[in-house]
Amino acid sequence: MEQHEHIVRSYEEELSLLNNKIAKMGGLAEQVLGQSIDALEGRDPDLAGYTIQQDEAIDELEKEIEEQAIVMIARRQPMAYDLRQIMAALRISSDLERIGDLGKNIAKRALAVVGEQQPKQLMLGLKHMGELALGQLKEVLDAYIERDADRALKVWYRDEEIDAMYNSLFRELLTYMMEDPRNIGLCTHLLFGAKNIERIGDHATNIAETVFYLVHGKAISDHRPKGDNTSMTPVALRSAG
Repeated sequence: MEQHEHIVRSYEEELSLLNNKIAKMGGLAEQVLGQSIDALEGRDPDLAGYTIQQDEAIDELEKEIEEQAIVMIARRQPMAYDLRQIMAALRISSDLERIGDLGKNIAKRALAVVGEQQPKQLMLGLKHMGELALGQLKEVLDAYIERDADRALKVWYRDEEIDAMYNSLFRELLTYMMEDPRNIGLCTHLLFGAKNIERIGDHATNIAETVFYLVHGKAISDHRPKGDNTSMTPVALRSAG
């Protein structure tokens, strides 16, 4: 009996460690995203450089989580909910690693536009989109920690809001490019930054799906919300004349 209790307690400690690593990784991903948006808005090369370096810590945590998960599966041979907890940690760490990469890419865009004058309205739209994605990320990570499937589902349904903002910003940036070819360089960097934020929203949605599966043992039954229609937007750049 005592040996069984020891095994159970040891396993729970391992799960707790796994959860703590996900929480730490999530905190770093939030930090990288927030800082990259600030660096882009403020054209701050120092903050951008620091943010790019932080991505290495996220990558390292993903490796640690993967290694621990493999050992736990091999040693414990978990079933049902216990196995879902380990698989959820693996999936979420993969999404967080991608979010870190996307945040790093935004910071690189900040370095590229350091000497550029940015139209305030465009930057406001990009910042608002970034804040929305950051809010979604925070919310879904809290849903994971609390094992709250309903909270995760709300994040899942709200992905369309980020897509709608991206569509609007995409059209606005194209307009600036068509009005004056001198805006093309800057607007291209901002466009890639906006796309990175939209992809971060997709990864937050992935995490929401994982949380729902973790709690209920089944996938979300509705069709995934998707509102990015920029691939169908006709592009006809012309010189201002």
